[in-house]
Amino acid sequence: MFKNILLGIKSYSGTFSLMKELKLWKYFFIPMVISLITAALIGVAAWSLSSSFGEFIATLWVWDFGKETFTSVSTLFSGLIILVIGFILYKHIVMALSAPFMSPVSEKIEAHLTGIESHEHQKTSFNEQLWRGIKLNIRNLGKELLYTVPLLLLKIIPVVNIFSAIALFLLQAYYAGFGSMDYTLERHFNYKDSIRFVRKNRGAAIGNGIIFMLFLFIPVIGIILVLPLSVTAASIKTVGIIKQKEIEEHTKKNIIA
Repeated sequence: MFKNILLGIKSYSGTFSLMKELKLWKYFFIPMVISLITAALIGVAAWSLSSSFGEFIATLWVWDFGKETFTSVSTLFSGLIILVIGFILYKHIVMALSAPFMSPVSEKIEAHLTGIESHEHQKTSFNEQLWRGIKLNIRNLGKELLYTVPLLLLKIIPVVNIFSAIALFLLQAYYAGFGSMDYTLERHFNYKDSIRFVRKNRGAAIGNGIIFMLFLFIPVIGIILVLPLSVTAASIKTVGIIKQKEIEEHTKKNIIA
C-alpha cells in the first residue's frame, strides 16, 4: 500500500500544465467560491465556539486545586476538537456541493488521457451528480466521525498521542482522496461498486488526500487551489487504475480463449 500512496502523491506532478492545456480553470471558479465561503464560515464558527466549549469542559473540574491547569488544557483540547471537526466538515461540504462542476473536469481529463471523446459510461444529470455527491459525503462524514472520536481521545495519552495524530491525519487524507476519486468513478461504477473500488485502492486515495490536507494548511491560496489540484490528480490516477484493470481483464480473457 505504501507504494500506491507514493504513486497517489506523484500523480500531482504536471497537474498545473494539464489544467492549462485543457483550459480547465473556468470549471473551477464556482467550486473555489464554495471552498472559500465554506472555509470562512467554519473558521468563524470555530473561533467563536472554542473558548465557550473550553469553559464548559472546565466546569467539570469541581475542585479548586489544578483548576487553572485543567481550564488551559480543556481550552486547548476543545480547540483541537473543533479544528479537526472543521477540517472534516469543510472537505465533505465542498466535495458534495462541487460534484456537478468537478465531474465534467474529470471527464475531459479522461478523454485526454484515453484519446476517446465519447465513452459508453453512465450518463448523469447535474441533479444526479449533486445527489450522489451529497449521499457519498454524508456516508463518508459519518464513517470518518466514527473513527475520529476514539483517535481524539487517544491524544490525551502521552506518546500514544503521536501515533493517534498520524492515524488521524491519514484517516482524513483517505476520505479526502475518496471524494476526489469519485468524480471519475461515478461514470464507471454505481454507488456501492465505487466504494469497493476505493477500498481496494485505498493507497491511491490516501496519497491524493495527503496533498489535499497539506494544502489546507496554506492560508487562502491552499483553500483556493486544493480542489482543482486534487481532482485533477485523482482523475489522472483513477483513470490509470481503471485502464490497467481493463487491460488485465482483457489479457486474462485472451489466455482463457
